[in-house]
Amino acid sequence: MSQRYLLWISEQQPTPEIQQVVFAENFKFLHTNSISDAVSHCLISKPELVFVDADTQQLELVELVKLLRKTCPTSQIVTLVDSSQSEIASKTINTGGAVDYLLKPFFAEQLKKTIRNTDSMKHGFEDLIAVSTKSQQVLRLANRAAHTSAGVLITGESGTGKEKLAHFIHKASDRKDKPFIAVNCAAIPENMLEAMLFGFNKGAFTGAVNTQPGKFELANGGTILLDEITELPLDLQAKLLRVLQEREVERLGSHQKINLDIRIIAASNRVLREQVEQGAFREDLFYRLDVLPLSWPALRDRVDDIIPLARHFIKKYGSSEFHISKQAEDVMLCYNWPGNVREIENVIQRALVMARGAEIQVEDLNLPQCSPAAAAYCATQLKENKKQAEFDYIYSLLSRFKGHRTQTAQALGVTTRALRYKIAAMRECGIDIDAIA
Repeated sequence: MSQRYLLWISEQQPTPEIQQVVFAENFKFLHTNSISDAVSHCLISKPELVFVDADTQQLELVELVKLLRKTCPTSQIVTLVDSSQSEIASKTINTGGAVDYLLKPFFAEQLKKTIRNTDSMKHGFEDLIAVSTKSQQVLRLANRAAHTSAGVLITGESGTGKEKLAHFIHKASDRKDKPFIAVNCAAIPENMLEAMLFGFNKGAFTGAVNTQPGKFELANGGTILLDEITELPLDLQAKLLRVLQEREVERLGSHQKINLDIRIIAASNRVLREQVEQGAFREDLFYRLDVLPLSWPALRDRVDDIIPLARHFIKKYGSSEFHISKQAEDVMLCYNWPGNVREIENVIQRALVMARGAEIQVEDLNLPQCSPAAAAYCATQLKENKKQAEFDYIYSLLSRFKGHRTQTAQALGVTTRALRYKIAAMRECGIDIDAIA
């Protein structure tokens, strides 16, 4: 097994107890109190987990997390804060790219739980590819939901990966060694749905030649996903509500109650509250399911996931020889992806067949408006957006350090000469650097 690293960034020397917990969780412990050394560790060791103490005074915590997220795109970042810093801890998650925070002072058991929870999120990336800040926010909430017994309602457009998210919740929970059963309520004929869910005894109806357990019974001890829950007819919604309330089920043709220890996850590509208002979904069932709501964003709202997803599917359906050209990547980033992850999977499968060599070109994608001119336009737009984001970041650091060039360069991890070139380019774009004082 390859070496796994945990990077601890703090002005204070970590206690032996902290290091023992890290070692016990099978990580090699790396500690530094220097931002430049932290960046070096990220580039060389590629730590899976990064813990950042708010007492690191060289750079504002949110900006430091942003820098680490840029340097360590595959690392899971956790901030260490005291109770007075909860607001800034939330900002590191909402805008910086951190996945969680740990309140100081903490016990060894709390650190162990945080490491395990965060590490389980990392494993989920293999299926979910959650690189963007929005994706990681949802995954962080899903990870916390996994460690409760409450029901979960996942909403999102078709093809976004709601079943993958439900499977992640199951794998991150203490039910992970028990069954995970997924039922697509829209794919089963209405006259068979009740028998499929609740099971039936021999002779319960015409054609019931054998006794069959239902999906609830098969998932007992584990998790059941009811996908496209709005397709359940109202009479079955009432029976589902009773299952949720009583935690027991009866097979059709039987009066014997079967006790259930089960987590129910519901999913829908519709807004359930609107379905309730239209009378198509029971209000009491909605409130039973909507205890922990999760909204899985559309792919166009998590652009940073697009290329990692493409590479994931190339690895899945192709080989290590294949890769995407820069021009093709630019086109993929500009495309709207109405079919979401399911569409990008199909596009990559087709591109692997159409590619005339190891490099996937724009024409291999066969996406609408993917002419060379469109690709060039997309590339220009992306380049401009990235340049503006870089200028905004440099400007924020210059403002923080009151225009001090050396301190800004150190925070950026570049030489003062390189910073001067950046400032000159910013001036050419009309940015008033001299106004910073």
